[in-house]
Amino acid sequence: MAVFKLRSYSNKNNVGIRPKPIYRSSDRYGATPLADPPSRLSYAMTMDLPSKPRCSGLLRRSISSPISIPFLVLLLLTLEVCGAQLESRKSGKFSVFSLFNLKGKSKFWSESVIRGDFDDLERSVSSDSGKMAVLNYTKAGNIANYLKLSEVDSIYLPVPVNFIFIGFEGKGNHEFKLGPEELERWFINIDHIFEHTRVPPIGEVLTPFYKISIDKVQRHHLPLISHINYNFTVHAIHMGEQVTSLFEYAVKVLSRKENPVDSGEDKEIVWQVDMDRMEYLFSTLVEYLQIDNSYNIFILNPKKIDKRTMYGYRRGLSESEIKFLKQNKTFQDRILRSHSAPPMSLEIDNTKKPLFTHRPTSNFAWTTTDETDTIEWTNKCRNALTSVDKFNEGKDDIEVLFSKAVQMFHGGKNDVNFLFERELKSGELNGLYPDCLTDTWVGKDRWAFIDLTAGPFSWGPAVGGEGVRTELSFPNVRKTVGAIAEITEDEAEDKLQDAIREKFSSFSDDHQAIDILLAEIDIYELFAFKHCKGRKVKLALCEELDERMHDLKSELEGYNSEEYDETHKRKALDALKRMENWNLFSQSNEEHHSYSVARDSFLAHLGATLWGPMKHIIAPSVADRAYHYYQKISFQIYFITQEKMRNMKQLPVNLMSLKDGLSSLSMASQTVMFSERLLSLSEDSALAMAFSVARRTAAVPVLLVNGTYRSTTRSYVDSSILQRQLQRLSDHGSLKGTYSNIRSTLEVPIFWFIHSDPLLVDKHYQAKALSDMIIVVQSEASSWESHLQCNGRSVIWDLRRPTKAAIAATAEHLAGLLPLHLAYSQAHETAIEDWTWSVGCNPLSITSQGWHLSWFQSDVIARSYIITALEESIQVVNAAIYRMIMERTTAQGFKLFKTKERNMVEKYNSIIGLWRRISTISGGLRYGDAVKLLSLLEDASSGFTDYVNSTIAALHPVHCTRERKVDIQLDLTTIPAFIIVFAILWFVLRPRRSKPKIN
Repeated sequence: MAVFKLRSYSNKNNVGIRPKPIYRSSDRYGATPLADPPSRLSYAMTMDLPSKPRCSGLLRRSISSPISIPFLVLLLLTLEVCGAQLESRKSGKFSVFSLFNLKGKSKFWSESVIRGDFDDLERSVSSDSGKMAVLNYTKAGNIANYLKLSEVDSIYLPVPVNFIFIGFEGKGNHEFKLGPEELERWFINIDHIFEHTRVPPIGEVLTPFYKISIDKVQRHHLPLISHINYNFTVHAIHMGEQVTSLFEYAVKVLSRKENPVDSGEDKEIVWQVDMDRMEYLFSTLVEYLQIDNSYNIFILNPKKIDKRTMYGYRRGLSESEIKFLKQNKTFQDRILRSHSAPPMSLEIDNTKKPLFTHRPTSNFAWTTTDETDTIEWTNKCRNALTSVDKFNEGKDDIEVLFSKAVQMFHGGKNDVNFLFERELKSGELNGLYPDCLTDTWVGKDRWAFIDLTAGPFSWGPAVGGEGVRTELSFPNVRKTVGAIAEITEDEAEDKLQDAIREKFSSFSDDHQAIDILLAEIDIYELFAFKHCKGRKVKLALCEELDERMHDLKSELEGYNSEEYDETHKRKALDALKRMENWNLFSQSNEEHHSYSVARDSFLAHLGATLWGPMKHIIAPSVADRAYHYYQKISFQIYFITQEKMRNMKQLPVNLMSLKDGLSSLSMASQTVMFSERLLSLSEDSALAMAFSVARRTAAVPVLLVNGTYRSTTRSYVDSSILQRQLQRLSDHGSLKGTYSNIRSTLEVPIFWFIHSDPLLVDKHYQAKALSDMIIVVQSEASSWESHLQCNGRSVIWDLRRPTKAAIAATAEHLAGLLPLHLAYSQAHETAIEDWTWSVGCNPLSITSQGWHLSWFQSDVIARSYIITALEESIQVVNAAIYRMIMERTTAQGFKLFKTKERNMVEKYNSIIGLWRRISTISGGLRYGDAVKLLSLLEDASSGFTDYVNSTIAALHPVHCTRERKVDIQLDLTTIPAFIIVFAILWFVLRPRRSKPKIN
């Protein structure tokens, strides 16, 4: 029995991933790509294929009955031909099937992706004769070629992004002006298309040198480089002078001294801008312009106010203010006795004026707002800021601090204000720590900003880390473009003299007069390019150099006389040709065309900086797992204490804040349920044994911010060992959840260990997300110096409140959210760190104590569900198409296949239609509507696969019971010998007539 079997790479669904080459082909039921998508290795799915022997039935019948030797010989010849057919089986042709065409002249969606009517196929078949139709079917080689279907390589999700420039109209810091031509020249080079990526599981991230190490040789449920690609449409919005003036006024009004008792000189004082109220300006501007259906990145370049040489943004209080509160009990009592917040609200009327009716769909677009577009919003905001300014007028720094403290105590109960209220009522303020002072921020809505005038600041690992935010991470207007504008006449004279001395110091004694003239021209050319070209206010030295250049030109023209040799004439002629196209000292306005080195360097740095939020905030990498959407999420929280407690009220845990934070991880269409259980190690021996087995102690080297080396003994629980022990308890039923067998409900077990001594998870964490559970540890240490720093000071953790770490770990468990500084690098084939955007009051940031998710991260959660469903759908469809590629077409199966073809195409088109709807809805950031289609997509994909499998099975009603490859070879030269032997045997053994016996 002859069998043909393909090798498969097994996994959960008995399918695997293997690379396939990229080809270009047209699709009968799909779009013909006008241009190839970004080139990379594509992936195809392989499956175990049933063997399809064509002649096994014939062989079985032949052997089961007495046959003649000639017939057996003919049968062997037939078997040889049949085996040759199997060996010469044709394989399908792999090609790229992209659902999007992303070149400039191509459509975003091709209408040929979905076949609208099946009648055209029937008409094409009926027009041919029956024999011609069968011939075309067999000539295709396989079913996929006949249907012109190829494996799906990628799907593109549109992501709208707005870069909003404030202070670049010539009225901001150093009067820097940015035009559309110059902006497009640099920002068009930002990557507009890149793949969704996944970060492999990370073991112990923090080594003694604080560097990430990931095992690259791992098996992944989904590819690290996804089939899903992001297609960013970048829209630059240039705000006017009124908006710039308003933000400058807001920085002045909403800022206060970082140290309220500091009486030093103004140039040494650091100012902090209140982000609680500054955040309201950004949110109302986005809402007013109705651009909240896209991601908005603000780039600010305001002028510095008064003598405030350094300022930053912060929520809550500074370290000096907290220290002042701790030392002043009278001040605390005064805040507690206050009745209501002061009238400092920035509430304005909810008015809207759309910036544009339809958002541009090109990769890059530029829009300049008129003053009439924002006049209503700026007037209302200025009136609100003026009222705040008048309220603080005449108050000293202590009174300003009192007003801020009262606002936090009586204001909205967000995470930071709630913590302040609780600590203030306790009277100790031991768990109150300041947020870092930053010049960037990720808002609670779909916006973030960079202030190029603020700072500079730094944060990240204390010693030895990579990707640390430093003073040079962001472009600096003053040090690049501003350095040219600030040069004085005396400084310009000194620079020119230095250039002359440097140039002529290398001259030898035998130089000629023409060499001096050429060197002088070189010096003036370089100086004019750096300090004269493109300036709004010309230096007097530049005018003098312009006159000197005319004199040099006259002197060079004098070298045309016969008294000079040919070498001098040639040098003078070359110099004159070079000077003909010069316009270095012209008085014409060249602001839009003078691309100086400083401006180019600044814009290149700014373009690279703006690529960061696209990779770390808008479309970040996620953890390497499949994340499915569930209608219900059940959080099973197990509080495990050392000693028995009577009820939940005795726990040192703020359940209301914890539930509020966990609920923010769900989507609006999901139902959240909570179940709390109180367990004690003293009463549960099995649980106590599991905890004891997983507990470890390690000597951890620590390098402090000041460079001091210190070795510490750290107690921790090993998450892998503890996970295994808890899994065994769950198998025995003692920790089994209520909804573990319900498909529509996701059960999230959270094991919360409360211990008296300082305790961490895996040496460095307060919480850890595992594949099937979350482990959180809480201890009584109120101040723990972490391995992180901001602005030269260590970031302090309160081990009594691991709420932020627990929410971050739960977000990773649910949807793969990672800390903002992590991203997958295709060049390194592992995760890399960039701490620049680890900002904002959210659980994934290191610079703030807050734990409420931003809208950016809520979108990442929803998008993670969508991408998992699309990825699995692509795998299933590709596996089915691969089976059709490996299924050859025969004339015997033509009629049966034609009866199945219509339903197969309709099922395939339904999948393509769902892909298209999900992509379109996601492009409008309506992820809540998109996730409602995921169950339909799953059913459609499985239905298509089942129908393909049943069709292929129907084409082969005869199957072998065993898979075995039989090679039968027959030498045709032995046929005459068989004939001779047959003749002899027949002559000898032929039946003879019996003779009668005669006695």
